[in-house]
Amino acid sequence: MSENETVREYDIVQILNALPHRYPLLLVDRVRNLIVGESIHAVKAVSFNEQFFQGHFPGRPVMPGVLQIEALAQAAAILAIETLELAGSNKLVYFMSIDGTKFRSPVEPGCLLDLNVGFIQKRARVCKFWGKASVDGKVTCETEFTAMIADPPA
Repeated sequence: MSENETVREYDIVQILNALPHRYPLLLVDRVRNLIVGESIHAVKAVSFNEQFFQGHFPGRPVMPGVLQIEALAQAAAILAIETLELAGSNKLVYFMSIDGTKFRSPVEPGCLLDLNVGFIQKRARVCKFWGKASVDGKVTCETEFTAMIADPPA
């Protein structure tokens, strides 16, 4: 895949091939647009059936903010794997830091959470990203984070 090639409608099979995450912690359902070396727009369909809604909060379900950040990180991992041509390498993408996070609006069941992530800096083993989650164009969370690409634990 060449730099700045656009991939559209990355389906769940491709996501499962790119990420090690599985239910209930897989938080990316589809990739709408991926520009290799630049950015990704993915989506998470937020269903009332998500396990975390049972306790967060009874009678007023809200998606935990840390899971919004995790969804952004999973989208970033797909972007990094495609950009660094690591598909099929069994490499993992680990959080190193999360900076300047702001939560703007609650995420409730029944919405489509847009996940927009882009590179701030990329190297062979460490990448820095910006991320913004939104629902219907309204920002719910924005953050910057750094991740490391590494081999899985022995």
